[in-house]
Formats: sequence, C-alpha cells, structure tokens
Amino acid sequence: MHFTKMQGLGNDYLYVYGEVPEDIVDRCIKMSDRHFGAGSDGMIFISHSDIADFKMRIFNADGSEAKMCGNGIRCVGKYVYDKGYTDKKIITVETLSGIKELSLDVVGGAVKMVSVEMGHVSVSKDLDIIVDGHFMTCVPVSVGNPHAVFFTDDAEGVALSQIGHMIEHDPVFPGGVNAEFVQVISRNELRMRVWERGSGITLACGTGACASVSASVSKGYCDIGCPVVIHLDGGDLSITVREDYSVLMTGPAEFVYEGDML
Repeated sequence: MHFTKMQGLGNDYLYVYGEVPEDIVDRCIKMSDRHFGAGSDGMIFISHSDIADFKMRIFNADGSEAKMCGNGIRCVGKYVYDKGYTDKKIITVETLSGIKELSLDVVGGAVKMVSVEMGHVSVSKDLDIIVDGHFMTCVPVSVGNPHAVFFTDDAEGVALSQIGHMIEHDPVFPGGVNAEFVQVISRNELRMRVWERGSGITLACGTGACASVSASVSKGYCDIGCPVVIHLDGGDLSITVREDYSVLMTGPAEFVYEGDML
C-alpha cells in the first residue's frame, strides 16, 4: 500500500488513495506509531464519491474512525489537485459529518492554502465537570465531531498531558471528546492547545480551532463575521464565524514524503 505523509500545521496523517482495508485498525495503529511505524496522528483514505467530487475517511492513531478533521481535509484538497486527480480549484469532499466545500489557492501549479466551508457549528451551554478532583467549566461545541472548550489565562501552563486523557474519557462525554484550552489575546486573536480524541496531544486541530472561535464568539470574546487568527502549537489558522454560525477555515497544507507499507 503506497501512502503520502502530509501535514497541516504539524497535524500529520498518512494519505492513501483507495478504499479502506479490512485490517484498518491494526494497520493504522502500527503505521501511526512514531517509533516503530511511519509516525502520524492517523490515516486518511481518499476515494470516489457518488455525492461529491471525493470522499474521505479519517482514522485516529488508535484506529478509531473520526467524522471530520479540519487540517486533514485541507491536505486532501492539496493531494487531489497536486497529484492530478482534479483540475478544479473549488471541490467538494464527502465526510461523515457532511459534504464540505474547499477553495484551493494555487501558486505555481501547486496548492499552498486551502479554505474550507466547515458547515454550521452548534455551541451548547456551559458544562461543569470534575477533572482530577477539581471542578472545571467548558463550552461543549459540535463541529460534526465533539469538542469541549476550556478558557484559561495561560494556555501554556495547562498540564495537558495529565488531564487530557481524563477529559476525553469523562462519562459526561459517552463517545469521548476533543479538549481545547483557549487563551483570549484580543478580539481577533486566540492561543489554543489541544488534546484530540483518539490521538492525544497534537500540534493542531482544525475542527478544534473552529470550535474554539465559535465558543469565543458565543461568549462575546470575539466578533461575528470577523476573521480570527488562532495560534496553535504547529502554526496559525484563520477562522471566521458568521451570524448563522457557519464557519470558514483557512490554512496551509504540505507534503512531507512518500512511502510504502510492507
């Protein structure tokens, strides 16, 4: 099986053009291992769709399937254009959280930036949970996948490696959850760190960035309709939340290397 390693702000996946194999869980766990495999946050398969230009399926590093990945879908746009599967600069991609529209920014024959219409985000009321014996308040947000957004005065100081797993598997989130810790810098600038469901700490999370800006808008920290720069460990994304809470995400996508699974 031939694969292409790609990354969006350091959120890296192994991309395969073809159908998902029956042994995907074992294969994904093995290949995602950063010591004994290729090393990644998971695997993404791209294939034909009957309802969109392409279809993507996303598997986390633990082999579980995800509904959506913002950084991952930007790389899908670069993959299909740069490899010649399409010559269109606006494409649609079928995901488990619906069809997403991608606008490809092409420079010198290659995709540099991708804007994704992420659909409508649902922001719920504040939720109190107990983490490691302490009460913590989060904003539950759905971006097709579940997120718990925590606001903090110091994103760098959060002991994410200690509490991330506890939050992900808290009983209040039956299917698990992605956890984001967000520091408000200004009305158009945020700092975010993330624990991703099924993958642990990652350098970036596109849906998490959308969830964080949406929660910030709902709290009045950021403005409706204005681009917000969100600083992740792997780099920056631009997120705009409109009045109907539909979200536009813009960021880079890059190739890392090609390889073969033996």
